[in-house]
Amino acid sequence: MKKRIIGAMVAATMAFSLAGCQGNAGSGTETGTGTTGTGTEGSGATYKVGIVQYVDDASLNQIENAIEAELDAKGAELGVTFNYKDYTFNGQADATMLNQIATQLVEDQVDVIIPIATPTALIMQSATEENKIPVVFSAVSDPITAGLVADLNAPGANITGTSDSLNTTALMDLMFAADPDLSYVGLLYNKSEDASTKPIEEAKTYLDAKGVNYIEKTGTTNEEVALAADALVAEGVGAVFTPTDNTIMTAELAIYEKFRDAGIAHYAGADSFALNGAFCGYGVDYTVLGTETADMVVEILVDGKDPAALPVRLMDNGIASVNTEVAAALGLDYSAFSGMCTQVVELTTAENFD
Repeated sequence: MKKRIIGAMVAATMAFSLAGCQGNAGSGTETGTGTTGTGTEGSGATYKVGIVQYVDDASLNQIENAIEAELDAKGAELGVTFNYKDYTFNGQADATMLNQIATQLVEDQVDVIIPIATPTALIMQSATEENKIPVVFSAVSDPITAGLVADLNAPGANITGTSDSLNTTALMDLMFAADPDLSYVGLLYNKSEDASTKPIEEAKTYLDAKGVNYIEKTGTTNEEVALAADALVAEGVGAVFTPTDNTIMTAELAIYEKFRDAGIAHYAGADSFALNGAFCGYGVDYTVLGTETADMVVEILVDGKDPAALPVRLMDNGIASVNTEVAAALGLDYSAFSGMCTQVVELTTAENFD
């Protein structure tokens, strides 16, 4: 069972799980670096792998599932064990909880920490500044601006990972390909999420250049996002843009019908948005992202590579995922997308998916 920390259970869970974790795993040393750097393929070594998810949402679930599947596959292939089951947590978007998780993972002397999403990565980075436990982040949209790495090709410290940086211009191009007469666009995001800052500014620049009006609505909770969506409907926008924003992703199932019923197309920065009801999700394949993240962990733990010199991996932003049910309801023709993307994936709404 994965450890999921929620609400008032935090203190009790942290206290009891610490004792349980220390008795279950066995990395090679007491320093938290295990057998890293010794070329341990086929040695039967066991590595403690901490996985920390920011919040329970469809995009991040895809990433976590892919990480775990790849670690299992690589472990079987290489004759080693990646013990993540004792060290997997969900912070439920709570900074206090995430800091407690970071403290526990350091005390558990894990060999590597995999934080999923920017807020999680920042907290894990801070927790490992002195002990230098390797950190391999996943789904960080702008690692340099966030202050996680000095350079994408040479991170410079104990941290590296994978980025889901969004090609905002490409997504906006799709928006106007489907509706060339679009004259009013809504920007829906959480202004507190670092991952949204840059693409929102890019969207504004794009719309300003086209002379298209836009309005911003933000929210930090599901309730606030629902109210923001209602406000955009009342404004009469023709389309809505959302970057790779975890807050909006978490609320997508609760808002997509509002947009669909109002004839508004929602464009967002991940396929998981479309799976949860948005018209179009554009960007990285999160299963591939998670797999690449796990591969980097293997390179550090088994092959002995230094995270400070292991380049951040950028995913290809070339996949458009279209919700065909919503497309039919909106009467939108997306045939032009095939000439603008490396791939167009047709899908339907699903509340849960891998």
